Amino acid sequence: MAAPLTASLRLPIRRWIQRAFPPTPGGIDYDQPRGDPGLFPPDGVTWRVHADFPGMLSGGLCALMLQTLHPAALAGVWDHSNFRTDLVGRLRRTTDFVAGTTYAPRAEAERLVARVRRIHARVRGTTEDGRPYSADDPALLTWVHVTEAFGFLRGYRRFAGPLSPADGDRYYDESRRVAEALGARDVPRSEAEVEDYFRHVQPQLACTARSRTVLSVLEAMALPVPLPGLSRDLFLGAGAALLPGWAEQRLGRTPRQALHASVAAAGLAAVAPLFRAALDDGPAPRARRRVAPG
Repeated sequence: MAAPLTASLRLPIRRWIQRAFPPTPGGIDYDQPRGDPGLFPPDGVTWRVHADFPGMLSGGLCALMLQTLHPAALAGVWDHSNFRTDLVGRLRRTTDFVAGTTYAPRAEAERLVARVRRIHARVRGTTEDGRPYSADDPALLTWVHVTEAFGFLRGYRRFAGPLSPADGDRYYDESRRVAEALGARDVPRSEAEVEDYFRHVQPQLACTARSRTVLSVLEAMALPVPLPGLSRDLFLGAGAALLPGWAEQRLGRTPRQALHASVAAAGLAAVAPLFRAALDDGPAPRARRRVAPG
């Protein structure tokens, strides 16, 4: 019974994903040149972790919630993005960048990095309390990278399966190369270093009125798919379930919200195999075919 059911749901779920995250116009060629592995080793942990759609989307939303706590990161979003009207577009662009730098051939991945560096060079201003910020600040780039890598790794472990401590360390050590290419410095390269990093950075974090505004926009966004509210609540709740305890406290999350997140995470875990079955022609499978012998 399970196989026919999975087969019958594969096409609707694929359409759901394509509508929510359509290919970028002009696209990224994941098929050529043959044999080009790109920035990461095909047998590495980054290819494995970033191939899991449920873990990546929930992990990305976890990262976005964490990023609202950093005054400089929040100011950049507040001053230089249209998050109020196109938060879904921001998520799509992040998805394209992560997929491209992970699975595209090297020249294409480097082009994406160079493009983001040009954008970052124009993003600067002052925080709510008047401190200057710039998107190409190495410390700020490190914060954005660590929150994303933390969310992706935690999402994989929650919704795809176990990953050994050694592989967790290897993931952080591999994935930092994109952050460093963007200009980040002193990027944590192991799970222990990430824990130390979060302890070090917490005094700089705060949940402000701006944080709550961005979170309210996130909680009200409408994905361009059937049952948009249910889809949003499922993934957003699952993303919240990945938050570390210290972040839940700073965000002021209530026991009711924690219960909702737990239920959403259980729901996503139940349907995650259907998403994986539907994604047999995404960037990861295409990249694996590109590097396959013969």
